[in-house]
Amino acid sequence: MKGVVHEAGIRMNGLARKLVAEVLGTALLLAVVVGSGIMGERLAGGNVAIALLANTLATGTGLAVLILTFGPVSGAHFNPAVTLAVAWQGGLSWRAVPGYIAAQVAGAFLGVAAAHGMFDLPVFLASTQVRTGMPQWFSEFVATFGLLAVIWACIRRHPGAMPYAVGAYIASAYWFTASTSFANPAVTLARAASDTFAGIRPADTPGFIVAQLAGAAAATLLFAWLLPPAPQHIGAVAGSKGVPDR
Repeated sequence: MKGVVHEAGIRMNGLARKLVAEVLGTALLLAVVVGSGIMGERLAGGNVAIALLANTLATGTGLAVLILTFGPVSGAHFNPAVTLAVAWQGGLSWRAVPGYIAAQVAGAFLGVAAAHGMFDLPVFLASTQVRTGMPQWFSEFVATFGLLAVIWACIRRHPGAMPYAVGAYIASAYWFTASTSFANPAVTLARAASDTFAGIRPADTPGFIVAQLAGAAAATLLFAWLLPPAPQHIGAVAGSKGVPDR
């Protein structure tokens, strides 16, 4: 009995560390995304391309660093679409999924609040940035499909390249998609609370999230056939040890 209780305690502590890592990592990601958008817009003198370039460089490099930092703890998902895909493929217990997603959403809003605080803005302010229509939704499908394709390919063939590949892909997707590649439901919800360069109107978030989940599912299905996983790789998202939660 003592052994069972001890093992349960270890598992609970392990999950707690993972959830804290997801909160912190997602919060810092949103601070990077929103904060660099604000700074870029303020310094660009009305040149939107320069503002987007600044936002892109900060996000791509910041994401790579955050994956390196938190990957060994939680897998550095920072994204409900990634968490659902990993659980679907057996790399995470479904019992851990609600906690992961709650941590990601909470962290995303904390990151927005932190970015606003650094730039003397209200804690939250509903965005008025219109992002809707089929081209935007298709862009989010493509962006998230590509993100999951990169993740699954790296897990199964080049796990050490994961942080750099994901950061580079997101940086490129800022420019080749009409939506500037949110590719993350938690990020989408939190950016609706920021009336800044990175924002999205709250009414436009459902279309983005549906497209993101569809893109993640399509990529996961395809790559399960295209690059079948070895058992030791299936849980190894973004540098995790490949051991599923129980």
